[in-house]
This record gives sequence, C-alpha cells and structure tokens, in this order.
Amino acid sequence: MSEDLSYGGFGAAATRDQTRTLFGQTMGYVAVTAGFFALGAYLGRNLHSGWAIGGYVAAFVCLIAMNFTVRRSGALTSGLLFAVGVLLGVATAPAIAYYASANPQAVWQAGGATALFIAGFGAVGYAARRDLSGIARMSFVALIALIVFGIVMIFVRIPHGSLVYSVLGLVIFAGLTMFDFQRLRRSKDLNSAPLIAASIFLDLLNVFLFFLRIFSRSN
Repeated sequence: MSEDLSYGGFGAAATRDQTRTLFGQTMGYVAVTAGFFALGAYLGRNLHSGWAIGGYVAAFVCLIAMNFTVRRSGALTSGLLFAVGVLLGVATAPAIAYYASANPQAVWQAGGATALFIAGFGAVGYAARRDLSGIARMSFVALIALIVFGIVMIFVRIPHGSLVYSVLGLVIFAGLTMFDFQRLRRSKDLNSAPLIAASIFLDLLNVFLFFLRIFSRSN
C-alpha cells in the first residue's frame, strides 16, 4: 500500500514538473516571438501599407505549416513560429508607426493594458477547473461574426462602430485567452509548446491592437 502511494506521489510530482516545464517553454516562446515581432515592426516601419496583406498571408501560411511540422521537427516548428512574429510585425508596422507618430501615448497605454489583460485572464484560465472548451467555441463563432462586422464597417458608417468593434473584440479574446492558458495547464505534451505559444501570442497581439484603437480614440 505504501509502495503504491509512493509511486502515486512520484507520478503527481512528475506531472507537476512537466506542467511547469511546458509553461516555461511556452512563455519563453511567446517572449522570443514578441521580440521577433518588434524586429519586424521596426524593419517594416517605412513600408507601404500594401505590404501588410503579404505579411498576413505569409504568417497564416506559416501557422498552418506549424501543425504539420510539430511532430517532425521541433527546430523547424520554432523557426516557423519566429517567422510568424517577424511577418506579423511587418504586417502591422504601418498601423503601429501611424499611431506612434500621431499619438505615442496611446501605444504605451495599449501595451500596459495588454499586459494586465493577458496576465489577468490568463491566470483565471490557468486556475479554472471547469472545462472552458465551450467558451472557446462560442468565442470562435463570435470572432467570425466580428470579422463580418468589420467588413460591413468598411462600407457602412456605424456610429461609434470602431469602439463597439474593439470592445467586442476584447470580450471575445478574453474567452480565447482563458481557454489557451487552460490548455497550457492541461497539456502533457512538451512538443505542443510552439503551437500553444502561437495561440497565446495571437491573443496578445489582437488585444494590443484593440486597446490601441480604444486609447487612440479616447486621446
């Protein structure tokens, strides 16, 4: 009996160590990807806005490729993740450069608010015992609806539409952030670190852009 308890305790400790290792690796990937994003934003600061479309498309291709390489080559998957950071930095560089020149205070405010947002909802998701997959499904459907709403705003002027769009986006990504951090806690596969890091980085980037729209409007 005592031997079984000993093995049970060892298994639980091993699982906790594995969870901590996965968390450290994933957040390390997020930090490095954010650094590559900053590099891409710097390199693309003077590019024409037309480059943004190419950057988004190339980043999307890299994200799809990661799902096929994750079981074959960890180094290649990590490289694709960092490429996503650079490409999204280039894609968003014209917008960030515009906000930085027109209202630099909004950029700093958005960065601080994003850090608090991700830390808060990430902690809630990481600690949650209830399965959040239902919230994730609803958030994904709502995200598609938000994209449609954004397209409509291009052609139809909606009073305070930009503010409504940003607030709804934050609500949606609150749910997605909680789910991604819960997935991080529940996963036992160390190879999944780059994929989870990609999801968390995309949460972070979208939240930053939503806050940037809100703070630039308020200022």
